[in-house]
Amino acid sequence: MAFESGRRTWAQSQADARQIDAGLRQYMLRVYNYMASGLALTGLTAALVAGVPSLQALFFQHTLNGGVGLSGLGWIALIAPVVMVMALSFGINRMQASTAQALFWAYAALMGVSLAPIFLVYTGTSIARVFFITAASFGSLSLWGYTTRRNLDAFGSFLVMGLIGMLIASVVNIFLGSPGLSFVVSVVGVLVFAGLTAWDTQKIRQMYWDGAGYEASTKTAVMGALALYLDFINLFILLMRFMGDRRSN
Repeated sequence: MAFESGRRTWAQSQADARQIDAGLRQYMLRVYNYMASGLALTGLTAALVAGVPSLQALFFQHTLNGGVGLSGLGWIALIAPVVMVMALSFGINRMQASTAQALFWAYAALMGVSLAPIFLVYTGTSIARVFFITAASFGSLSLWGYTTRRNLDAFGSFLVMGLIGMLIASVVNIFLGSPGLSFVVSVVGVLVFAGLTAWDTQKIRQMYWDGAGYEASTKTAVMGALALYLDFINLFILLMRFMGDRRSN
């Protein structure tokens, strides 16, 4: 009887483990679907703004040296995503899941406006090439972060420090205008966001255990998707600086 009871307990624990694994896979799939949908919305918005002259004129101004500057509305489109990220980060616990989703989609669309100049500066072939390189790199790093048994928290703290240093150096370089410093910041940025992709993926797994119920799990899925979205976008932008082919004037 004790043997039968033990066997039933073991079988039940195995069934519970399989159910948990299935739930985690479903949760991660939801996160990746949010992220992929956000990237698609960003890309479509960027292509639309860059391709329609009337929309382009709303957000951008062509400078005398052939560059692209921001109009007043363009500055709003640039600053608004920062406000939305802060609202999501600090207010996620107080807002409904539907509100978090709406802010995420709005954020992705406004990021598309901000990234529209990429279609004006770089060739379509190089944009597609760098996108697929970014996607392959991101996928490999995220898979490693999901499957590794190593705790990446200490690694993540180091990456956050690197990110802060990179941001400070970028602000300083606005005044210095040093090509050498810009190159170093770009190299460091690629390494930082590559590492953050793996770390954020591991953190998202932990979010699954912390979330309880549809409302909470939906909000954590949105926040996880936002983190991975930012890793992907920043990695793509930095790689474009190295591998993008500029259009000939």
